Amino acid sequence: MSDDALVIFTPSGKRGRFALGTPVLTAARQLGVDLDSVCGGRGICSKCQITPGYGEFPKHGVTVHEGALSDWNAVEDRYDRIRGLPKGRRLGCQAKVMGDIVIDVPPESQVHKQVIRKSATERVIAMDPATRLLYVEVEEPDMHEPTGDFERLARALDAQWQVKDVEADLALLRRLQPALRKGEWKVTVALHQGHRDARPRILDIWPGFHEGPLLGLAIDLGSTTIAAHLCDLSDGRVLASSGLMNPQIRFGEDLMSRVSYAMMNPGGDQEMTAAVRQALNTLVTAIAEEAKVEATAIYEIVFVCNPVMHHLLLGIDPVELGQAPFALATSGSLDLDARDLDLTSVNREARVYVLPCIAGHVGADCAAVALSEEPNKSKDMVLIVDVGTNAELLLGNETRVLACSSPTGPAFEGAQISSGQRAAPGAIERVEIDPVTKEPRFRVIGSDLWSDDPGFAEATKTTGVTGICGSGIIEAVAEMRMAGLVDPGGLIGSAEQTGTDRSIPYGRTHSYLVYDGSESGGPKIMVTQGDIRAIQLAKSALYAGARLLMDEMGVDKVDKVTLAGAFGAHISPKHAMVLGMIPDVPLDHVISAGNAAGTGARIALCNKASRAAIEETVHHIHKVETAIEPRFQEHFVNANAIPHAVDPFPELGKVVSLPEVSFNTGGGGGADGGRRRRRG
Repeated sequence: MSDDALVIFTPSGKRGRFALGTPVLTAARQLGVDLDSVCGGRGICSKCQITPGYGEFPKHGVTVHEGALSDWNAVEDRYDRIRGLPKGRRLGCQAKVMGDIVIDVPPESQVHKQVIRKSATERVIAMDPATRLLYVEVEEPDMHEPTGDFERLARALDAQWQVKDVEADLALLRRLQPALRKGEWKVTVALHQGHRDARPRILDIWPGFHEGPLLGLAIDLGSTTIAAHLCDLSDGRVLASSGLMNPQIRFGEDLMSRVSYAMMNPGGDQEMTAAVRQALNTLVTAIAEEAKVEATAIYEIVFVCNPVMHHLLLGIDPVELGQAPFALATSGSLDLDARDLDLTSVNREARVYVLPCIAGHVGADCAAVALSEEPNKSKDMVLIVDVGTNAELLLGNETRVLACSSPTGPAFEGAQISSGQRAAPGAIERVEIDPVTKEPRFRVIGSDLWSDDPGFAEATKTTGVTGICGSGIIEAVAEMRMAGLVDPGGLIGSAEQTGTDRSIPYGRTHSYLVYDGSESGGPKIMVTQGDIRAIQLAKSALYAGARLLMDEMGVDKVDKVTLAGAFGAHISPKHAMVLGMIPDVPLDHVISAGNAAGTGARIALCNKASRAAIEETVHHIHKVETAIEPRFQEHFVNANAIPHAVDPFPELGKVVSLPEVSFNTGGGGGADGGRRRRRG
């Protein structure tokens, strides 16, 4: 039996082996995991709460057995009795490592809180929400014409607002008569009237004239982050935008890992469903507090999500999405009650609308992007790229639209990177490297100063420089290529080859030192050969998906590229093109659409006609399946080079001159994927 165990922390992805009996908090500190503690590990502050995961974790290559952590102890028991610990949580200072374990650090236990970069994009939306407030004057009861109060309310709604065949549940009927009499036969109702044939439903009632608020939520439920926009349904104003990490990350960073977890762990799908629904209730409460409104004023929610998240939100086992033909349980849009999804923090009568999915790997989030960006109305051939842990792409114009998904993985978001972290204060987000001196300068989240600006150290004293996030690693690799530190095959040169002592030996390869904070107890932040490879794999999958759509469309170039999501808002077009993430176009033809999926969700929330429009549109979007398309592998291999092994990039060449360097001496790395050459 081994005397140590593998400990894997999510969402950071950091891992290491520790002696049995090591407190989780100690392991976290040694690995540089962002786990809070104020009381010094005495079990008083509760800041170090963690959630252990048990079962099969194919993504991490481990099986976690019961007993992987020490038993619940007296300190935890006392804290739970006095203040309460959420179900499944442990205190990191008390729980000790007794076997291989996967440990999730929830957002509230992180010192440097995650920055959810999915703010609302400004958009003029024609207001026609499915839920609205209607003021009604109702006839008083008459002994000579005996009718029920509800029937007379329904008659008034028909006469005054042309709303026919209205319905209400028993809970509302109990409140109807007091409201009518208190309001002297004048009431305001919250009425939900969908775009389909379903009967209109009264969700709430108030005596007299009531101005609201009447609120709705547009939620982009991603595999890594959950972003929400709280909107006033009277005028569409965004009152607050907020987000949090998807707690399902502890079951697997990418979608197929979560499908595998459900396959290999009985009840695993229900575990993931419960985790995400709990997170949604937490998010609802937080966003209402931020906007200083009552969460019970939320009467409607619109969801957009990828197919796996779609099924897990609905409580449907996603196992069929993990194998061909990738069949969805349902691809159509859904109208539900919020209580069907255990969303207890909103109004108990709140309604939910889920946008339709396009196909097994192209979900409602892609449909929302299509609703927001309308490629089907474009005269130009436009490529829309929405990058997360899974990239979804749309290509087309007014004649035809194609869609596909590409498994880019979490590298673009800072995961699986040696010094990588999620976007949080202290994370490097921008990088520049002088092509002559090879010296870097950078900016971190939380400060507008560059690292070589006067006052940078003082400005970042609170956060420090903690790691590098997705936008930072993308810019770093692209800058290394432009500075001649990395060759087209992705190989980092030695100090002798590059002319800088920032190229340092790292095992059998080399790394580039971006920042050395070791003298003050901070981290060494490097870009390793493994980091380059992770970015190559991710960008190759993205570019191969785009090329596959272009092949299907019969075009060699596109007119415009739209970058959607947090990725699009924080990555410069030049760096994306230097890496070869997107096809070659003039740089001013690359635009950012912000959080297009979230914008599509807001459009569907505020305009019910748009729901019918997108339901019709998805039937005309043709899905290209990358998983079974032979050409995908060919495109993927060619795209490993930076920017590309075969495709020319003439537009990029007009603004950037890439050094012609080669560091491959036959020892590994490079465009051949690191395979050694055979000797004669």
